[in-house]
Amino acid sequence: MFSLAVWIIVFLASLFLLIKSSDYFIDSAEKIGVYFGLPAFVIGIIIVSIGTSLPELISSIFSVLKGASEIGVGTVIGSNITNIFFVLGLTAVVYRKTIKINYNILSSDLPFLVATSFIVGIMLFNQTFTVLETIICLVLLVFYIYNIISSSRTSKDKELRKEFSDIENSKKKLNILKTLFILILSCAGIYFGAKYVVDSILNISSILKIATDIIAISAVALGTSLPELVVTLQAIRKNKPEIAIGNVLGSNIFNLVGVIGITSLFGKIVVPSSLLTFGIPMLIVSTLIYFFVIQDNKLTYIEGFALLIFYIYFLGHIFGIV
Repeated sequence: MFSLAVWIIVFLASLFLLIKSSDYFIDSAEKIGVYFGLPAFVIGIIIVSIGTSLPELISSIFSVLKGASEIGVGTVIGSNITNIFFVLGLTAVVYRKTIKINYNILSSDLPFLVATSFIVGIMLFNQTFTVLETIICLVLLVFYIYNIISSSRTSKDKELRKEFSDIENSKKKLNILKTLFILILSCAGIYFGAKYVVDSILNISSILKIATDIIAISAVALGTSLPELVVTLQAIRKNKPEIAIGNVLGSNIFNLVGVIGITSLFGKIVVPSSLLTFGIPMLIVSTLIYFFVIQDNKLTYIEGFALLIFYIYFLGHIFGIV
């Protein structure tokens, strides 16, 4: 029991280090981007949106390098489900009012999420990831990034442009050496955080005789969804809960095509059969539920409450309670 307690502490500490280091990395990268003249919309959308998926990406790469790719796949699937059921559900319940979305996500982003969920889900069903499937994921990732950059350039949203302008103005006075030091330090934190997250999962699963993908799809997925949860709570505090909707949308797309696609470059991805019977089908179901809930550009309190119930069912089924 002493060994189990130690590894649980290591898991929690390394997960915290991974998430916190990712946060510092995003912040410093954003500041350095402004300092070197990167367009504000690229910084605001690409770095921040993709940055929230950094914990999933790095931990997935480490899991593949250690021959435990089921941790990475389980984390991605679980994180997407957690983002939809838990993060969005909590957003609506805490906000307690109908969330109205000011941009038309039905035109491109939402269908793209549904399409990528089906495509990647089908790819994972053969339990291995081929070179062709890796290329398809990376092409979809490039297309998605190109699409959001193009749409940002032509955006007529004054508030969004003002936000990018504020980012530039607030960060002109910058200690570049200090920021670079924080960037390097955060990279080290991400490295060691991800390494020990994977090591602790392997040891905990061995001691408890629980499959690693079960821990990944539940505990790790919840932990790596904390950046999205933080963005959600900040958005509610600023009375801009619709930001959480877009953040979850972008994060889930990047998890599917980016995290899995990039991770497969570092080693062979093998999908355990346990994920085929519940994890992947639940990923598809949660995405479809997200589509039908958000397609009218609104999220109500009742819908948020229903999403949380789905999340409780999801966890209950994983651990054999329901």
